[in-house]
Amino acid sequence: MKINDILIALLVAVIWGVNFVVIKVGVTGIPPLFLGALRFLFVALPAVFFIPRPKIALSRLVIYGLTICFGQFAFLFSAVKAGMPAGIASVVLQSQVFFTIVLGGLILKESLKMSQVIGIIVAVVGLTVLAKGGDSGSLTDIPLMALMMTLAGGFSWACGNICNRIIMKETPDCNGMSLVAWSALVPIIPFILMSLWMEGADAIVSSISHISLLTVGAIMYLAYLSTFVGYTLWSRLLGRYETWRVTPFALLVPFAGIASSALLLGETITMMQFAGLGFIMAGLILTVFGKRLVTLLTRRKAV
Repeated sequence: MKINDILIALLVAVIWGVNFVVIKVGVTGIPPLFLGALRFLFVALPAVFFIPRPKIALSRLVIYGLTICFGQFAFLFSAVKAGMPAGIASVVLQSQVFFTIVLGGLILKESLKMSQVIGIIVAVVGLTVLAKGGDSGSLTDIPLMALMMTLAGGFSWACGNICNRIIMKETPDCNGMSLVAWSALVPIIPFILMSLWMEGADAIVSSISHISLLTVGAIMYLAYLSTFVGYTLWSRLLGRYETWRVTPFALLVPFAGIASSALLLGETITMMQFAGLGFIMAGLILTVFGKRLVTLLTRRKAV
């Protein structure tokens, strides 16, 4: 990869990592479900007036929007509001990789490799350690419900990935940005209805009437910088290079999330939680690169 493109990939990783800090700021000033509605309202508008609708079945667009947009962020935003540390959320949400592999085997009949099975087992061990990591009663305790909601967000993301794969198989020329913009229309009404039901009209009105510039900035970051800038740059890289050259940079997102959370929010991690995060990242690396690592080691032994 060219140096400029490497820098772009690093920039996207940082944007997506800091995104978790921004979510923490956003749910402090706006109820999480209503924050989701605002995020996708600004993603969809005015973009849909300038970007053509993707040429896919409406049912596919709706399912994609309900999983990767509504499900993922309804759970993630609510988890952060419920006490999930932003840095740790950036790692746990990567469970989408493991869920995607399992769902790919069940739905798309994709074969599971031994390295992926081992990686998933290692990650499950890490999640177990992470869940018990705050038992000391420290400020870094993770509410079990917040952890479960973050995992549910990862599962929803994985469902969206499977839907995306089906869409791309059926319509190879589907434009990525068109899919992002138009799928953003789908979750707006569900977010508003769920917010009215679970958070109440009074909370919504109060948050709007007392909205701060910091909260407005958070919404703009989530809608434009994280979504449009991030996905546009990422899609451009995937168009220029093989996926195996680009996708490894996504593994830097959790590190950017943890670092930015520590610097900007003052979040700390217990040693046990740090060990759990280490297991999760090791499982992720095994899952993504396991076969390639085995091949590399085999070649070196042969030499």
